[in-house]
Amino acid sequence: MSSYKWTATDLPNLDGRTYVVTGANSGLGLITARELARAGGHVVLAVRDTAKGDRAAASIGGQTEVRKLDLSDLSSIRAFADGVDSDVDVLINNAGLMAVPQSTTKDGFETQIGTNHLGHFALTNLLLERIADRVVTVSSGAHRMGKIRLDDLNFKRGDDYSPWPAYGQSKLANLLFTLELESRLQAAGSPVHAYAAHPGYAATNLQNRTENAVQNALMAVGNKVLAQSDAMGALPSLYAATQELPGASYVGPDGFQEQRGHPTLVGRNARASDAETARTLWTLSEELTGVQFPLAAATA
Repeated sequence: MSSYKWTATDLPNLDGRTYVVTGANSGLGLITARELARAGGHVVLAVRDTAKGDRAAASIGGQTEVRKLDLSDLSSIRAFADGVDSDVDVLINNAGLMAVPQSTTKDGFETQIGTNHLGHFALTNLLLERIADRVVTVSSGAHRMGKIRLDDLNFKRGDDYSPWPAYGQSKLANLLFTLELESRLQAAGSPVHAYAAHPGYAATNLQNRTENAVQNALMAVGNKVLAQSDAMGALPSLYAATQELPGASYVGPDGFQEQRGHPTLVGRNARASDAETARTLWTLSEELTGVQFPLAAATA
């Protein structure tokens, strides 16, 4: 990789291109949507709270629209996908929860795996036939603490749930999803690619939503002392959404331990590179969501 320090001012002209950004009303999603719109893109803010989405869109300006999407509800995901009647160049799976207490989604999934992985899994596959260029899924350095519980993905046993390992599982699932999605796209002869990105340690409102006052306070201090800005944290997503990259690339900050810096290609651990686990997780995700990969394999 070049030593050049890429920034949002390096975005190409995005006139005529459409981007769907989940969780675009705040944090990294808002910055991502703002910069894409600033460069001329048409941006769909896919958000759970449309009133907040409208305020975000007004602050962004440019070509934006707000659409309701609750990633913790499969019926909402299907309704959103059914309402997309034109081509989407890039889907950015940005929305997520971090280290929240144990709970379940409307469909009975553990909330973090249900929102961060299964919701985006369903959304991507429901939109895939209308996506023209790429899918970018936001993971985290926390994937390194994750382990995919193929025998109990949703912590149904209930006796061993812990917020951070559950978060790590969901972020590891994001990378395995990207790996298998890229493999399936290539097998189908599709021009679409799958990429992943992570923001490093970026100061966002994600850190004050753990529902643990002590943990929120500690992370608030970390945001002020250690974290980079949300604008810097959004750069890997913007880079992955607009630059020419090898399939299944993972983009993160170039600084110490990938905590801060400018976007570059980064590595992943062995668990995140396990193609067999990626395939098994994909099959399980299809079974849980009822949503399947829509493209047939290409024939010679």
